[in-house]
Amino acid sequence: MAKPIIKTAGSAYTSLNSDLPAIYESLVFIPGLRHKGTIPNDFVTKKVVLKFNLCNTSDSTAAAWFFPGFYYQNIQLYRQKATGLTIIPAVLPAVPDSIGFRLISLAANDSATIFAELTFVKTYVNTIRPRLINIEYTTAFIAELRSTLNESDLMTYIFCGLLLMMILFSLANFIQGANPEFLFYSGYAFFLGTMLLTKTMFGFRSSHISFFFEAYMDFIMQGLGIMFYMLFMQRFLDTKNKHPFLYKLYTAGITLLIVSMLSYTYFHYFTDNYTIEYLVENATKVLLLVMVIIFLIYSLRSWEDKLMRYLFWGNLCLFIFSLVSQLAVLLDSFFKELPGILGSSLFYYEIGLLLELVFFLAGLNRKNRRQLIEQTKEREILKAQNQLKEYEKEIAVYKAQQEERERISADMHDELGSGMTAIRLMSEIARNKMKENTPVEIEKISSSADDVLNKMNAIIWSMNSGNDTLDNLVSYIRSYALEYFDQTPIECKVNTPATIPDLEITGDKRRNIFLCVKETLNNVLKHSKASLVTINIETSDRLRIQIADNGTGIDLQNLRQFGNGLKNISRRMEVISGTFNIENKEGTVTTLELVL
Repeated sequence: MAKPIIKTAGSAYTSLNSDLPAIYESLVFIPGLRHKGTIPNDFVTKKVVLKFNLCNTSDSTAAAWFFPGFYYQNIQLYRQKATGLTIIPAVLPAVPDSIGFRLISLAANDSATIFAELTFVKTYVNTIRPRLINIEYTTAFIAELRSTLNESDLMTYIFCGLLLMMILFSLANFIQGANPEFLFYSGYAFFLGTMLLTKTMFGFRSSHISFFFEAYMDFIMQGLGIMFYMLFMQRFLDTKNKHPFLYKLYTAGITLLIVSMLSYTYFHYFTDNYTIEYLVENATKVLLLVMVIIFLIYSLRSWEDKLMRYLFWGNLCLFIFSLVSQLAVLLDSFFKELPGILGSSLFYYEIGLLLELVFFLAGLNRKNRRQLIEQTKEREILKAQNQLKEYEKEIAVYKAQQEERERISADMHDELGSGMTAIRLMSEIARNKMKENTPVEIEKISSSADDVLNKMNAIIWSMNSGNDTLDNLVSYIRSYALEYFDQTPIECKVNTPATIPDLEITGDKRRNIFLCVKETLNNVLKHSKASLVTINIETSDRLRIQIADNGTGIDLQNLRQFGNGLKNISRRMEVISGTFNIENKEGTVTTLELVL
C-alpha cells in the first residue's frame, strides 16, 4: 500500500527564494535524512529538496502518489533530463487531503531521477516521511495514518462535549443572573474547546484549513481562552477587593497574552524568522506556567479561604499535566515510543483541563451555596427591616392617635367639662333660690347637665392613653357600677380578682367594653325589676364580665323593648374580637368575653 523511499533518497536544504532548476547541480545531497524527527526551527523557513531514483520494470505504465509527510504548504516535483529539470505537472487525487499528494508515473521499462521541492508550514511538528502510495489504496492509507490517533480523538471529543455543557451552563447562569464571570468562563470554554476540536478534526491532515489551524490559529485560540479564564478568575474571586495581588497578577497575564498574540501574528505573517515566532509561543507558555506556580503559592498562603483550596488543586493538576504535555512536545522522540494514547501531548493537556474543570465545579458549587445562604440572610434582614419600618409607621400612627386622643380629652375636660359644670351649678343655684316654685325645665337642665357630664367623663376616660391597663378598666367599671346604682332600689355587688395582671388594653377596647357594661346596667335598671345585680369580673388569659340580676328575666322571644341596645352590645364586642351572650337563668345573665 505504501513504500518508504527515505533509504534510497538524498536530502538538501535551500532558501525559500531559490530556483531549484538553476541551482540543483550545486546542491550537496546527504544520503537519507539530516533530521529524522521533527524539523528544527532554523530549517522550517527553508525548502527541503529530496532526490530519489525510480524504475519501472513492468511492461506497462506505472503510477503512484508521492506523499512526503506533514506539513507542506507546497510540493513541486521535477524530473531530471539531459537538458536539466523538467516540472512534473501537479496531479492531485480526489480525496479530502489531496494537496499533500502528487502523482508520479513512469512508462514501461522506464527509470527516472525525481527531485521533490518541499516548502514547510510554519509549525514545530513538521516531519519528513516520503512514501509512494499505491493509487488504489489512497483512502486506506489516509485512514491508516489517522488510526493511531483514534483513542486520542475519542478522548478529545468527550472532553469537548463536557466543555459544550459548561458553555451552556455558564450562558444560562449569565442570562439568569447577568453575572459577567459566567460569560468570561463560557468564552474560556468556547476557545479552548474550539482549539481542541479543530486540532482533532484537522490535525495530521493535508489541507489549507489544517495548515492554518496548526501553524497559527491554535496558539491564538489557546491564548484567547486563557485570557478569558484570567478575566473569569478576577471576577470569580473578586480579586480587586479581596486579593489585590492576584488582580495585578492576572492583569499582567492578560497584557502578556495580548502582546504575545500580536507579536506572534506579526512574526508569522510578516517575517520568515520562525525561530523568534517559536520563541514567543514557548516563552508565553513558560511564563503562564510561572504564573500558575505563583498562584499556587498564593493559594497556600490563603488556605483558610476554602474556595481558594478548590482552585489550588485544580490549578495544580492543570500545571502538572500541562508541564507533561509541554515535555511531550519537546521530547517528541521519547514520548512517541510510549504505547497508544500515552504518546500524545494533547492527552496530558486534556487530563489537566478535565481535573481543573472538576475542581472548578466543586468550588462553584460551594460558592453558589454560600451565595444562596447569604442571599437568604439578606432577604430575611431586608424583610425584618421592612417589617420594622411598618411597625415604626404603625407606632408613629398610634402615637399620633394617642396624642390626638389626649389632646381632645384635655380640651373636652377643660372646655366642655367646665362649661357643663357651670350649667349644672347655675341650675342648682336657681333651684335653691326658687325652692317650691322651681320650674320643671330647670330640673331637667340640671339632670341633663349631670347626665352629659357623666357621659363626657366616661369618654375622656376612654380616650386617655394613661388608662390603657386592665387594672384601670376593672376599677373604672366597679366604680361606675356602684355609683350608678346608688340612690336606686337595686343593690349592686361587684366581685373582682384579688390580683389583676399588669396587661395593656387599648383605648378602643376599653371604650367598647365599658359601653357594653353601661348599656347592660341601663337595661337592668329599666327593665329587670330586680332588687340585686351582681357583677363578676374574671381575669386570666381572657377578660370575662358576667352581669346577673334577680329580676323577671329577659324574654328572648320578645326583644323589641330593648330596641337597638342588644344589637349595639353585640356589634361592639364583635368589633374588638370579643363575644357577647345573654340568657335567662332566674333572672337575666349577660356575659362579655375578650381574649387578652
